[in-house]
Amino acid sequence: MSRAEDPAPPGRPLPQLSLDTEFFWTSGADGKLRVQCCRSCDALIHPPQPICRYCRGHDLGVRVVSGEATLAGFTVNHRFALPGLPPPYVVAQAALVEDPRVRLTTNIVDADPGTLVLGMRLEVVFRQESDVWLPLFRPTAEQPETAALPIDEIAPERFGEYVRPMVRQKKFEDDVALTGIGMSRLGRRLMVPPLALTVEACERAVADAGLTMSEIDGLSSYPGGGNLGGFGEGGVGALEAALGVRPTWYNGGIETFGPGGSVIAAMLAVSAGLARHVLCFRTLWESTFAEMTKSGRITPSGGRTTNWMHPFGATSAAHTLAQNAQRHFHRYGTTRETLGWIALNQRANAAANPTAIYRDPMTMQDYLDARPITTPFGLYDCDVPCDGAIAVIVSAVDAAADLARPPILVEAAGTQIIERIEWDQSTLTHEPQVLGPAAHLWSRTTMRPEDVDVAELYDGFTFNCLSWIEALGFCKIGEAKDFLDGGRNISRDGMIPINTHGGQLSHGRTHGMGLLHEAVAQLRGAAGERQVADARVAVVSSGGLTPGGALLLRTAS
Repeated sequence: MSRAEDPAPPGRPLPQLSLDTEFFWTSGADGKLRVQCCRSCDALIHPPQPICRYCRGHDLGVRVVSGEATLAGFTVNHRFALPGLPPPYVVAQAALVEDPRVRLTTNIVDADPGTLVLGMRLEVVFRQESDVWLPLFRPTAEQPETAALPIDEIAPERFGEYVRPMVRQKKFEDDVALTGIGMSRLGRRLMVPPLALTVEACERAVADAGLTMSEIDGLSSYPGGGNLGGFGEGGVGALEAALGVRPTWYNGGIETFGPGGSVIAAMLAVSAGLARHVLCFRTLWESTFAEMTKSGRITPSGGRTTNWMHPFGATSAAHTLAQNAQRHFHRYGTTRETLGWIALNQRANAAANPTAIYRDPMTMQDYLDARPITTPFGLYDCDVPCDGAIAVIVSAVDAAADLARPPILVEAAGTQIIERIEWDQSTLTHEPQVLGPAAHLWSRTTMRPEDVDVAELYDGFTFNCLSWIEALGFCKIGEAKDFLDGGRNISRDGMIPINTHGGQLSHGRTHGMGLLHEAVAQLRGAAGERQVADARVAVVSSGGLTPGGALLLRTAS
């Protein structure tokens, strides 16, 4: 182990030193890497915790480790820039040789990215900035035989073994129905106050259901209020202040299954009798926020971070998912073209949707030639930041029959967390928080993947969608390369039509709420040119590295 001669350029986000993390971020002062350990079972624990997750022991300490690691994943960032960390730079995961379950997010230095190979041996090299010593890694001078990559704590094929059985036969899903949907204007840089978009979508959803605003007695939103930049309008409080609906129940929060979590919470409230008609909504105004920030009209917040990845420039979900995609490539033979078929499918579907942001035809060569974002992702692997709001109404099933539209029933919800929550410590070869909820979904119904007529699957990046395809059983784990080849199986007239409105890759990033809106439209037979014939059952997923969730929907007949 050694200390880098030159200090890091100023400006990259520095970690907040706290009572439980200061030892890690300052241990490089003497050139040694230190990691929390459990004295009872000898496991290394990262990030630090007050209890050992493996033996639940409380006899914890700090251990000096060798500083040697295996390169468990890497991505070359081309798009995102930080002060003091201009692109291109390498974000990586280094699995410690003493306990490969510990994977440190880091930067690879002193190496040409083209020479990096998964499984190569690394050594730590500290770089001081202010009162922090950042543990960076470089390839060792002598390279032993390439090591095997770390393995998941639970093999992707075995997640069903860890699903908790239903606690009772009666399901909350049977008590609810989806009765109204609404979408605001959707576009790039609309320069419209976000709350105005929320109101627009909510008014349309209420009218669609044949309700009046005074009949709405519940509100539910993700991610709630707070300083969320372009990712929210102010939450439940802001909407209630605008509408004055006086709800008997409300919910807003970020620690849930994305927008799908807010809808599931509404279902639980309706099933419990707390409300009859809950208005669920999701608003984004990323394009306008970015434009106003660029022009200086909005000053982004700064300061130190408690995120373990941000100090290394891993500021986007793309940096984590790109490494998972790379490992899927490595283990299963998946290629960029595999992901390309997803992007092309979404674009073809968007061409039939007048509300989609990107509708121009795209070829595989267009996809492959697009500018790189963070390897292996290019521009068309990434969803489209936009301004817009989506609203969905959850009603009591006994109140739904008298409303304006045929109710869409909920067959099952999948929510169980089986994987680790921390992005860089979780599932290696799939999007984390996908395999668990998918297995849980099928435990709550007698239906199976072959019963599904249309799938609206979260596609913040192409790899999210691939992960859900395998997790939900439309093909076996590791077989997406063959299943997606040519795009035929996922087309609107294929084996399982996917993201029929264009998905987030072409329709626009609505964080999964647009997928639910489309599923309802398809089951109603109201999707126009993009309608899938005889659609009776739909699966919808949401959550992009948040805890994921899935819903299985069906028509009443």
